[in-house]
Amino acid sequence: MNDSWDKLYSECASCIACELSASRTNCVFGSGNKSADLLFVGEAPGENEDKTGTPFVGRAGKLLNEYLAAVGIDRDSVYITNILKCRPPSNRDPRPCEEDACIHFLEKQIELISPKLIVCLGRISAMRLISPDYRITREHGKWIKK
Repeated sequence: MNDSWDKLYSECASCIACELSASRTNCVFGSGNKSADLLFVGEAPGENEDKTGTPFVGRAGKLLNEYLAAVGIDRDSVYITNILKCRPPSNRDPRPCEEDACIHFLEKQIELISPKLIVCLGRISAMRLISPDYRITREHGKWIKK
């Protein structure tokens, strides 16, 4: 299994399928337990994530850590990643073509992890993983079985 992870990371780190690869400092692949029952998926790395190569280490990451601690979940027991593995400039929303270029990495991560539950962190990930017409103000907090 580690060979699969290593190969996938290597493919991701050398990816040039979209223009974001030209400005990345690091591929922000994911972190945590690779056999976790719980997978968190955000939209894209921010500046701090691009610098460190680790997802959710900036302001949003601090908030996520607080939420996890509040419900007694150790961050190391879950897996955290994003739809995009490279940072969009000025933290703008990912473009559909960028999502399309990157989504196969997330799909393979989901296949390898085989989580029991996927938590979409935000509108972009919910629209990509649940439904293109997902409305976060109307549907957040709902359980969706696929």
